[in-house]
Amino acid sequence: MFDKILIANRGEIACRVIKSARKMGIKTVAIYSDADRNALHVKMADEAVHIGPPPANQSYIVIDKVMDAIRQTGAQAVHPGYGFLSENSKFAEALEAEGVAFVGPPKGAIEAMGDKITSKKIAQEAEVSTVPGYMGLIEDADEAVKISNEIGYPVMIKASAGGGGKGMRIAWNDQEAREGFQSSKNEAANSFGDDRIFIEKFVTQPRHIEIQVLCDSHGNGIYLGERECSIQRRNQKVVEEAPSPFLDEATRKAMGEQAVALAQAVDYASAGTVEFIVDGDKNFYFLEMNTRLQVEHPVTELITGVDLVEQMIRVAAGEKLTMTQDDVKLTGWAIENRLYAEDPYRNFLPSIGRLTRYRPPAETAAGPLQVNGRWQGEAPTGETAVRNDTGVFEGGEISMYYDPMIAKLCTWAPTRDEAIEAMRIALDSFELEGIGHNLPFLSAVMDHPVFISGDMTTAFIEEQYPDGFEGVTLPEGDLQRVAAAAAAMHRVAEIRRSRVSGRMDNHERRVGSHWCVTAQSESFEVEIDADQDGSTIRFLDGSSMRVTSDWTPGDHLATLVVDGEPLVLKVGKLPGGFRIRTRGAEMAVHVRTPRQAQLASLMPEKVAPDTSKMLLCPMPGLVVKVDVEVGDEVQEGQALCTIEAMKMENILRAEKKGVVSKINAGAGDSLAVDEVIMEFE
Repeated sequence: MFDKILIANRGEIACRVIKSARKMGIKTVAIYSDADRNALHVKMADEAVHIGPPPANQSYIVIDKVMDAIRQTGAQAVHPGYGFLSENSKFAEALEAEGVAFVGPPKGAIEAMGDKITSKKIAQEAEVSTVPGYMGLIEDADEAVKISNEIGYPVMIKASAGGGGKGMRIAWNDQEAREGFQSSKNEAANSFGDDRIFIEKFVTQPRHIEIQVLCDSHGNGIYLGERECSIQRRNQKVVEEAPSPFLDEATRKAMGEQAVALAQAVDYASAGTVEFIVDGDKNFYFLEMNTRLQVEHPVTELITGVDLVEQMIRVAAGEKLTMTQDDVKLTGWAIENRLYAEDPYRNFLPSIGRLTRYRPPAETAAGPLQVNGRWQGEAPTGETAVRNDTGVFEGGEISMYYDPMIAKLCTWAPTRDEAIEAMRIALDSFELEGIGHNLPFLSAVMDHPVFISGDMTTAFIEEQYPDGFEGVTLPEGDLQRVAAAAAAMHRVAEIRRSRVSGRMDNHERRVGSHWCVTAQSESFEVEIDADQDGSTIRFLDGSSMRVTSDWTPGDHLATLVVDGEPLVLKVGKLPGGFRIRTRGAEMAVHVRTPRQAQLASLMPEKVAPDTSKMLLCPMPGLVVKVDVEVGDEVQEGQALCTIEAMKMENILRAEKKGVVSKINAGAGDSLAVDEVIMEFE
């Protein structure tokens, strides 16, 4: 076994690899750019080597710099994580020449299956059903438009060396094909150092289901069930689960056996993933093979008890798999939510900045048991697990240079319904401040009836949120529970305030019992009957709710029991009430005396400033180009400029017809969110 492994990556996956290596008694080496000097993976590793400036194409994907770090530290093996150099055959070749083990598949397998164009051809030769497309190299945008018309719109424009949603665009017409080709090419060059593009038919209403395979160099191969990855945004997965709520055992077996056969056809040895598109009749079509560890691997680990990183290391060291297909048991259900530094209220555009508060829910262990990768038995009935794979910490910064992922929050439970409920509570308990993030959206998905039913496709987000995510409005019953909780908390705060003032002898007796709670434009008149164990909140209609909690004023998180059911609230202080966030909803909750409530109802609402004649920067980013000049008349939908942030290009378009009167930014300028880019007459 190796003594020292270098992790050629950053962020949460680097931290994840370090954990398994540490468990195995293996020392680790981190590499870092200027932007990651104080990153968590650098702090966790036994050694760390600086490799250059923030842009990945000047640091993390420069093979010579990584090789220098290996030589400096004497690392015997390299784990590439995912992205960056994980599917780069030249990197694997360089390691082989240096006598350093690659914790991944052989160079030949990477070349055969890691490249999207080559893998399609091999799958076709193996008589695997594939999505129609053009597998040759595409020289320019004109050729991309021609090919798109031959295939038939809509088409998917994809980077050959791509992954993680980078370098991917859906085009529905010639203009989108032309623009998408260039943007995909640029993103591919910046993210992977390879700008080759191919085009395939975009299959509407599909499910995205992938099979996890694990092979050694001795001819053994197994599959560890599937992952449902249908909830995606901009071709990037957001929510994953294992197993899929759609597959039956026969389809799972057929897909698994085909995935293993495909892997063994190229002498694959390591963990890998074969991705399929599955239609409503459970027909499945090979999409691509990812010759690396997947972002969503934790859900497979949670239902099988197999540490995939450990297995990758053991295979790279030449060991045989210690388990057979019969040993693989799928126990319970696991769900993963990807927490991104993206503002859901701004069409999920990237957000950067400092994490002024970062308090994930406590991690708990449960699920299948395993020893040295071999499954050992059933999980404890009724227990749940929470797992959070992350690469950030409170006070750290989210950089504009890399993927916007903050963490991967996972839950496991014996059933899907229990796993969803555990995830709801975990999301409500996740405290995150300082940047825009998608926690509210994830909570909304966990409560969405389509997701709960399990009957979703890759079009889930565009179908269920066609106008974007505009927040959550709690239903009446849930809102009433929040009102009861807020009333009980306000009473506690009032008692404390009276004690601090020192002006009352009997504090609790002097605090009133009649209050008006206002939230989401709804008002609830309540009477509080408190005792030593909690409060009974009575409403005008005669109903009541019992509230118990150990919350004290100043706590950012309130864990309560309302009418016998748990309720978790993120709490901030407002004059006369609280800023409360729960189940994806964010609201100002005011608790006032009846007279205060009467006066507050007479206050005029503040009118927002008019920005209709301005183009505002929707995210912090870099101006790539400006497509118009002062005096130009623009039409609705016309491209105005391109902003790049977190390796993604975003084309900003005119919302209506107008004339450009002023341009405040040019190519190369760095802009803050809501900075005015241009103005119109």
